[in-house]
Amino acid sequence: MKNLTLILMIVILATSFPARDLAGAFSIYKGIASWYSEDDPGILETTANMERFDDSMLTCAMWDLPFNTVLKVTNLENRKVIFVRVNDRGPARRLVRQGRIIDLTKAAFSRLSDLEHGLIRVSVEII
Repeated sequence: MKNLTLILMIVILATSFPARDLAGAFSIYKGIASWYSEDDPGILETTANMERFDDSMLTCAMWDLPFNTVLKVTNLENRKVIFVRVNDRGPARRLVRQGRIIDLTKAAFSRLSDLEHGLIRVSVEII
């Protein structure tokens, strides 16, 4: 029983604080966000973690974070904020070289900016 209590306390504490990198600073990425939708050519019916792709959900694609990681995404131009969950991989590798760090679903991007902008400068914080 003591072991179970200890494990439960560790889990609660571990999930109560923002993720930190090895230097102890908040894990923050800065770069360009783009958006993708079911209507885009080449978009599969399922995401990389095998969920059905739904561009009305607040989810995103990133290469270097585990699936189900929750992120705080801030538009650096207007300071609007959303929380999204990683459930896919992207942006496409060729786009990463152009500074893109995250692909947001259509719904997520539209809460940060007009879809017509297509690309926005963002910060991404691991929650």
